[in-house]
Amino acid sequence: MKSEVFFDLPQKKSELQKIDDQLSSPEIWKDQEKSQSLQRNKKVLEREIHLFSQLIEKKEELEVLAELMEEGENVHEEITKNLTIFQKEMEEAKLQALFDDADDPRNAILTIHPGAGGTESQDWAQMLLRMYLKYAERKGFKAEVLDMQPGEEAGLKNATVRVLGDHAYGNLSQESGVHRLVRISPFDANKRRHTSFAAVFVYPEVEDNIEIDINPEDLRIDTYRASGRGGQHVNVTDSAVRITHLPTGIVVQCQNERSQHKNKATAMKVLMARLYKLAKKKKMEKKEKLEDAKSEIAWGNQIRSYVLHPYRMIKDLRTKVEIGDVDRVLDGDIEEFIKSNLILRKENKP
Repeated sequence: MKSEVFFDLPQKKSELQKIDDQLSSPEIWKDQEKSQSLQRNKKVLEREIHLFSQLIEKKEELEVLAELMEEGENVHEEITKNLTIFQKEMEEAKLQALFDDADDPRNAILTIHPGAGGTESQDWAQMLLRMYLKYAERKGFKAEVLDMQPGEEAGLKNATVRVLGDHAYGNLSQESGVHRLVRISPFDANKRRHTSFAAVFVYPEVEDNIEIDINPEDLRIDTYRASGRGGQHVNVTDSAVRITHLPTGIVVQCQNERSQHKNKATAMKVLMARLYKLAKKKKMEKKEKLEDAKSEIAWGNQIRSYVLHPYRMIKDLRTKVEIGDVDRVLDGDIEEFIKSNLILRKENKP
């Protein structure tokens, strides 16, 4: 049985040994950032090596079954069952091999902002929030809605979600950009076709023990009464927290907890994630700025188009992948779009 090579197991084991050698040096522990980075990389490598070692073992089992079948043994049903499992795990392993960014294993902070268009765009933002919550459920991730500002008539003005899971950021990072919806508006009495836009931004969550230089004097912290769901207690106390980072203009807020202290801690975590990604982009000397797409959530900036009328089709404008089953996608099955963009990322990586 021949399988394509997409994971160099000896090389990965060699990389793991180098990390172990570095961590064995007392000097490395004097550099907290370096030692934490090495430990994080070690965990990722150990998980990958275990995954692919198991895959190789199953491949060898299939080869033995194939030999038995050639010798006349009645193992057809067993080999068919094992082959189906192997092929499924092979696809999962191929996806795992695409995660080659240092931040990919992290949890994710996802924000959604509707574009111009009032209720129609706000409703589209609500649909996207539901799609990502459904996606997290499909993947076995834990999703926490940290903040959601409801629209005046329907939908939402913005939302922030924390997604916890193995490679949550690596997966969801491919969703950053403007998403375009074309449909007959349920809010238009004349049943006309409308085009709406909403922007999605995804940030890697930064661990508490990673230091981000934040000057307390650069922060403006406001408290206010939470809106929406959460119970009577949430709505009658100033438990919600909004933090503004004055040098960058970044604003984060959290209202999902009844405790002001907990909301402040969570909002700081979101702020750290956004500042971390901003600093990383500057360090990598990328031309685009983190918030460029927010300048115009409209034509020319979209990454994906969701058409519900006059035909039904969802198309990713980066990879040209098209899916006709729009209901399945809006119910959270976006794996094909994510995988195709991870492949594109790997191909374009210098």
